[in-house]
Amino acid sequence: MVQKPSLPKGTRDFTPKELSRRKYIIRTIERYFERFGFDQIETPSLENLSTLTGKYGEEGDRLIFKILNSGDYLNKIDKDSLVSTTSNELTHQISSKALRYDLTVPFARFVVMNQNELVMPFKRYQIQPVWRADRPQKGRYREFFQCDADAIGSNSLIQEVEFIMLYDGVFDDLNIAGTCIKVNNRKILAGIADILQISNRLIDFTVSLDKLDKIGQEGVLEELRSKGFSSEVVESIRPFLELSGDWRKQLEFLNELLGNSSVGKEGLEELSFVFEQVTQLGLKTSELIFDITLARGLNYYTGIIIEVTAPKKVKIGSIGGGGRYDDLTAPFGLNNMSGVGISFGLDRIALVLDELNLFPAALDQKVDAVVLNFGEKEMLKSLKLARQLRDLNLVIDCYPNAAKLQKQFKYVDKKNAAVAIMIGSTESANDTVILKNMQSGEQKEYSCLDLEGIQSFITA
Repeated sequence: MVQKPSLPKGTRDFTPKELSRRKYIIRTIERYFERFGFDQIETPSLENLSTLTGKYGEEGDRLIFKILNSGDYLNKIDKDSLVSTTSNELTHQISSKALRYDLTVPFARFVVMNQNELVMPFKRYQIQPVWRADRPQKGRYREFFQCDADAIGSNSLIQEVEFIMLYDGVFDDLNIAGTCIKVNNRKILAGIADILQISNRLIDFTVSLDKLDKIGQEGVLEELRSKGFSSEVVESIRPFLELSGDWRKQLEFLNELLGNSSVGKEGLEELSFVFEQVTQLGLKTSELIFDITLARGLNYYTGIIIEVTAPKKVKIGSIGGGGRYDDLTAPFGLNNMSGVGISFGLDRIALVLDELNLFPAALDQKVDAVVLNFGEKEMLKSLKLARQLRDLNLVIDCYPNAAKLQKQFKYVDKKNAAVAIMIGSTESANDTVILKNMQSGEQKEYSCLDLEGIQSFITA
């Protein structure tokens, strides 16, 4: 019995229509990346496991797709150790490579290996697939594309301002109104942990804080209690979760709450600078807000962090995010290399555009005209005309078989082509061509030499 084909969970095939829409988004993002001065790079799908582990936190490490070593990967392992060794210990004995979890850590590795050839600060963009052993759900897949841009080699906050403007430009170009660009600073979160004397548990604190949108304020506080934070500490966190007013009022209030925390004050100053700059420049379609609960799950962020959420009427969560990192290249031997980067969530942006019906109708009409087939002799002239029209940048398809005209016209309709091109025996003898507009039904005959007239009819 033939087994029914299937795909691994969290992966997808893409139809021509879906791929056309994804390319529309990618081209828009690429256009802005290049407009802002970023150069494109690519890195391998495989990385050494040691390159990736320890960069994303314990939760992130669990989601890395490990690749078994080639050949008999258990051959060199003692049978007794198979029983006594933990799964984590065994993993590093049978796997030395992994599929990349994101594009940022491989980028840090790339910078270290190519530092002598790069112009600093180095601005790169990268659009490639990544893999995560996550639980699949709407808008979240195990294989997906990231659209990243990073600037490394400078600690100037102008770069954060530029990234916010870049986000706004892309979403304005895609006609997505009402996106919300949330910002915070990990230094502010470190300052809060400092004054509450929980700096040694900063990661536990921020991981819970980052879940506010999912589990609510009381859920966050209850989770902190379950992690062993004292009732006094938990209640001291409540005022931070209840901040209100515009960004200026919130930052002023935090300035008082953070007391003598130097790292917290530094974070407030950085955030104030970015807000002031963006306020003066103005955004086209997005709203910039301060969100004290924004923590971003990745441990390598050290400064300003950014997250973009979809318009409120689309229930899909974040469609982009990023932040400042200061030590990402240090594990690879390059210190004092500050960077900042952002990422676009291609799959979620596609869902937003689809739900709001924002994809241009022209994306579905990729073929300008289809050449019908009246037989081998006539088709030779048709192919010659098709080549001439393609040289004029028209998209011309040719039906391969001399089938019944009814079947060929059905093909033209399904291809959503504007025009059918017909060279039958009479037209072949007269060196003419008949064009039919598939919407209006209008037919017109042209000399095969009248390429300008034929082009005008097709593009009208």
